[in-house]
Amino acid sequence: MTTLPVVIIGGGPIGLAAAAHLLERGEAALLLEAGDTVGASVLDWGHVRMFSPWEFNVDSASARLLEGAGWLMPPADELPTGAELFERYLRPLAELPAMRAVIRTGSRVTGVSRRHRDKVKDGGRDAAPFQLHTISADGEEKLVEARAVIDASGTWRKLNPLGANGLPALGESSLNGRIAYGMPDVKGPERGRYAGRRVMVVGSGHSAINCLLDLMSLREEAPATEIVWLMRSDNMRKVYGGGEADALEARGQLGLRIKAAVEAGALEIVAPFRIARAAAAGAGLRVYGGAESGEHSVYADEIIACTGARPDLALLGELRLDLDPAVESSRALAPLIDPNLHSCGTVRPHGEAELRQPEKDFYIIGMKSYGRAPTFLLATGYEQARSVVAALCGDWQAARDVRLNLPETGVCVTDYAIDESCCAPAGRSPELVAIGEISLAAPTRESACC
Repeated sequence: MTTLPVVIIGGGPIGLAAAAHLLERGEAALLLEAGDTVGASVLDWGHVRMFSPWEFNVDSASARLLEGAGWLMPPADELPTGAELFERYLRPLAELPAMRAVIRTGSRVTGVSRRHRDKVKDGGRDAAPFQLHTISADGEEKLVEARAVIDASGTWRKLNPLGANGLPALGESSLNGRIAYGMPDVKGPERGRYAGRRVMVVGSGHSAINCLLDLMSLREEAPATEIVWLMRSDNMRKVYGGGEADALEARGQLGLRIKAAVEAGALEIVAPFRIARAAAAGAGLRVYGGAESGEHSVYADEIIACTGARPDLALLGELRLDLDPAVESSRALAPLIDPNLHSCGTVRPHGEAELRQPEKDFYIIGMKSYGRAPTFLLATGYEQARSVVAALCGDWQAARDVRLNLPETGVCVTDYAIDESCCAPAGRSPELVAIGEISLAAPTRESACC
C-alpha cells in the first residue's frame, strides 16, 4: 500500500488542487481525467463570466507551485470567464513538469472497488488497495490500484432532465440532440441555432439567468429572436437573489439585471409550470404540464434545459458510502447545504470530518461532494482538498483546522427560515409582482438571511 499513489478522479480545479497538495507534501499522486485536457468541463462554459473573483478561484498549494515557476496571479478582484480560468490558471498548472507527470487525460473511471473484495466483503477490507477500472478514448480498459481515492469528478457530465419529478419527462429521451442541456454559447459558435428562433429556457438558477441575458443580447442583433422563460416555481424574490445586499457583487447583479428585464416586459414568463411530457412539434418542440400546471402546453423552436446537475454515483457502487438520502452528499455535510433549508450560498468551513465515508481513505470532494445542492464555490472545494490531503498524509491537526478566506456570502433569498428582519422592514406584507399577463405572488412564508 505504501508504494501506491493516491488516485484523484477528475482534472477540474478541485482535482488539480488535490494533486498539488499531495505533491507539496511529497506524496505519490495520479490524476485521471476523462476529457482530452484538464478542465474539460470548465471549457464547456468557457464563455460564462464567474461571479467570484480571482482571489477566491485559486488554490493555495497550486499557486505556490505556479509562483515557483514564475507565474503571476491575475488581479485579485477581476472576474474571470471559464475560458480565462482555464488559460490563465488551470492549463499553466497542468503544464508544470511535476503536475504533468501525474496527470493522465483521456482516462475515464468506470468503477471503483477493493482488490478481491466487493461491497459485502469485510475481511481485510481496509488493508486492501483500491482498484479503479478505466477506459481510454480508444476503448482500452485498464486497472489502476491506489492506497486512497479522491473523487473530484464533479457533476457537469450528469445534467438534470426537464421532468419536474427528477426523471426525464415523457418523450424527452427520444428527443436526443434537440434539447440543449447546460449553458450553450448562444452568442458564439451556437449562434446560428438560436438567432431568430423562439427559444425556451427552463430553470430558475444562475445558469438559466446567464442564458436568458445572453439571449437578450443576441436579440439586439437578431430582433426576431423570442425568449420564453419557464420555471417550476413562481417565487421571484428567491430567483432574483440578494441584489445589492449580495456579498459577491457580480452574483447580485445577475439578479438585478434579470429583475429589470422582467419588469420591462422583455421576457415571456410561464410559471409555475412543471413539465410532464415533451414532444416534437413540426420543426420545433412542445412541452406539456401536468395536472397542477393545468395540462397546458408551450411551444418553442429550441429548448435550453438549465435545471441543474447531480452526482454520478454509478461508478461508486462497490464502495461503502453513507449519503444523505435526499441531498446525496455525505450525511454530515447535508444539513449545511440542503437546498430545502439553504438557497443563498452560505459557506461554512468544512473538511475531512464532514466528508469522511465508511469506506476508509475514500473521499468525495468538490461539486460532487454537494450532491444535488447547487450552492458550491471553488474556494470551498479548495479547502476540502487541503483538509482531505492532510488527513491522508496523517497530519490530523491540519485536517481539522478548516477555514475559508471568504466574505460573508449569505443573501436574503431563502423562504425556509423564520426571521425576516434582515430582508424587509418588520411587518411588511408580501407584495404582488405583475409580470406581463401573469401575476406572481411574492412568497407568503417569512424569509431570512441564511
